[in-house]
Amino acid sequence: MPARPKEIRLVCGLGNPGQEYEHTRHNIGFATVDALAERAGTRYWKSEAGCMVARVAIGGREVILAKPQGFMNTSGGPLSRLMRQEHLSPAEILVVHDEVDLPAGEVRAKWGGGLNAHNGLRSIANKLGTRDFSRLRCGIGRPPGKMQVADYVLRELKGGFLDEFQILAQDASSLCGQIINDGMPADALR
Repeated sequence: MPARPKEIRLVCGLGNPGQEYEHTRHNIGFATVDALAERAGTRYWKSEAGCMVARVAIGGREVILAKPQGFMNTSGGPLSRLMRQEHLSPAEILVVHDEVDLPAGEVRAKWGGGLNAHNGLRSIANKLGTRDFSRLRCGIGRPPGKMQVADYVLRELKGGFLDEFQILAQDASSLCGQIINDGMPADALR
């Protein structure tokens, strides 16, 4: 019997720690959980299990927001430690990440499936021993011309690109809230 998503109790945004990465496409996961925390009225983050953690009330229940503080490709270690501490299963987490294969500005939920060469997702799947967890894919589009993907996702955003990034974080946090309240959308479970 394949695993199915359960009620989301932890939202993990992926990104890289440090101010130099704050406004990069790769940090849309961090920006999304920051937007969720702001909407819930909390600004208090605490270091736990290698993650910055905020506990917020969404839909009348506590949800843990987490930002692993290792780099993207080691996100699975801190997240798995936090999950063990909180006695959570992979089916109870929602991982928010950047997605080059979605047009910029598009946000889609997905249950399980491939890792699409995303180092943060690969690290999480390796540490959890499963790909069966919910994801929120934040579209950043493909790099222009011959630009390398790493350069594209780590370039500091300014002007209109930064505005688009901040709008994407708000849109993604809205969908996170819907998933927390109503569960994964039917089209995400295929």
